[in-house]
Amino acid sequence: MRKKELGEQKDLTDTSKASKIENSRKVIRTKTIDDVFTDEIEMVKPRFEVNYDAYLNRLWEANPEIYKCLKEASDLEKARDTLYSYLERGERKIFEIENDLHILEKATVRECIRVFKSIIGPVNEYRTGVSALDCLWKLSRNEELPHEVSVGFLMEFINLFRGVAGKSNIYFESAEAKKGIPDFLQLEGRMAAEARTEILDEFGSRMQKYFKKYPSGMDKDVINWRKENKVRILRYFGGAKEDWYDYNWHLKHVIKTYKTLLDLVELTAEHKEAIKKASQNKIPFGITPYYLSLMDRQLSIGYDHAIRSQVIPPPDYIDMMVENRAKRGCIFDFMGEHDTSPEELITRRYPGIAILKPFNTCAQICVYCQRNWEIDEVLDPKAMASREILEKALSWFDNHRSVDDVLITGGDPCIMKDEELNSILEILAKKNHLRRIRLGTRTPVVLPMRWTDSLIKIISKYHEPGQREIAIVTHFEHSYEITPEALEAVQKIRKAAISVYNQEVFTVENSRRFETAKLRTDLKLTGIDPYYTFNMKGKEETRRYMVPIARILQERKEEARLLPGLDRTDEPVFNVPKLGKNHLRAWQDHRVVMILPDGSRVYEFHPWEKNIKPVPPYNYIDVPIYDYLEELASRGENIRDYRTIWFYY
Repeated sequence: MRKKELGEQKDLTDTSKASKIENSRKVIRTKTIDDVFTDEIEMVKPRFEVNYDAYLNRLWEANPEIYKCLKEASDLEKARDTLYSYLERGERKIFEIENDLHILEKATVRECIRVFKSIIGPVNEYRTGVSALDCLWKLSRNEELPHEVSVGFLMEFINLFRGVAGKSNIYFESAEAKKGIPDFLQLEGRMAAEARTEILDEFGSRMQKYFKKYPSGMDKDVINWRKENKVRILRYFGGAKEDWYDYNWHLKHVIKTYKTLLDLVELTAEHKEAIKKASQNKIPFGITPYYLSLMDRQLSIGYDHAIRSQVIPPPDYIDMMVENRAKRGCIFDFMGEHDTSPEELITRRYPGIAILKPFNTCAQICVYCQRNWEIDEVLDPKAMASREILEKALSWFDNHRSVDDVLITGGDPCIMKDEELNSILEILAKKNHLRRIRLGTRTPVVLPMRWTDSLIKIISKYHEPGQREIAIVTHFEHSYEITPEALEAVQKIRKAAISVYNQEVFTVENSRRFETAKLRTDLKLTGIDPYYTFNMKGKEETRRYMVPIARILQERKEEARLLPGLDRTDEPVFNVPKLGKNHLRAWQDHRVVMILPDGSRVYEFHPWEKNIKPVPPYNYIDVPIYDYLEELASRGENIRDYRTIWFYY
């Protein structure tokens, strides 16, 4: 229910929705998250209970004029009119000559006013079935609310109120950013360059400090202890040293049972419960011996969190998969592939691109896979499409010649036998209108020894520069996945003159400060070009992995922007169900239209067809920023490092 189009679900205040909204006056937290600009709010009894009233007081202190507009309004419409007048005055004020706010702070004011106007717009209240303005108005008058609002809701408006007033404190935490020219722009020549260099050194040093927190699998220490992992795993399965380099050996010994996994690595109590339940209920689960060797055997090391999280499902994921087994194709098909499949095995959302899915399984299962609902089991013997169905899918391209780029995915096409993959490539290569064939595969990450000389020879046979391109699109999530074996596989591909691109899914496991920036630099050293950074899909069963859209925007501006352009070649995107990718950097293609009582932002995403064809937008409920920051705090992160996140819309 949570991630449906709000246009189809007018009332978000029904019983099922209300049950998900926390009673924030009673909610228990492990740590109080302040507004990250000033002193921490004291926790009150009982221990760890949030001091809700302190947050409420801070809300009104953030902008006394807005508080006055709300409190003195006799009804909701009067409050709306008064606020619109206030916001319009504020917008005009920032264009006044005597306004001494810094021009960048003025830009924040304009953006906050734009967002605030959108949130209090009657049409957005109608479309979402929620009125944030009504909540604010009643809070200001101490009137009974139709439902409780969370601290996350208050935090959104504390920062929005400050932003509207030109007091975002983005640039100075103790004072407003005023007009002025920095020293390096007032100097000339070598002195100016030295002053600028000092600032740039500070930026660079800070980035390198963070980079050290995220070791690569190419680091000597990591390589050494993974050698021990390899020996232990080989011994467990009775393998010889040379078996490690045989991908068929790894496929034969994919870990699918609770006992095997427990024998080889330490697991948390939660992971034990989840794996046991997955095995009992035949939920697809599997890990290649190679990928298992990337895990730290002991939990105390803690570098492998991103690796474990990809293949060891949390209990709530298993519960949802079990509960909805019979209707998983409807419940978990977030991208609406049922409605974008003109032919079996084909998916199409763009004029020139189509997806071909001939093989419906992988070497292992990623928990947050877009197509987790399609796969029955790891290495399913029935995964290969029948000859009749596959021939019909391949023939489909003959009748749709505007499609000149095909992505072969699934499942993982590189788990197919060489002759099966060769057969498909041979047929596609005979279709002269196809200028590019992409292979979407995780084998460079989870089974790099799959890239044999034989496989390279097959693929390179169809790569004809000037006529047809073969490209590899893979999926590294973290620097810890980049290993000497992965490097060797990628370099084999590159030496065949074939490009390798990476699509990263931005999750709570790789979203800490500069964590993704470090991945970009390590990918480039490996020979892989960053291609897309996907906002985590809005799939309810993988909710705990999700990151607010504001964080991916913050990462792109404040972290990736410090890297050279060749490192930041990826594009942050949100995949709109049934429609396709929305480029998150393009502010004109999405907007915040509401803040829900639980602190979630509602985004209106415009389709890629905007300015071409009038296709309706899609409304999406994001995860609350406050909840995300709490999760980071529980992992030991300094939340002040993320304080500007509230101003990314």
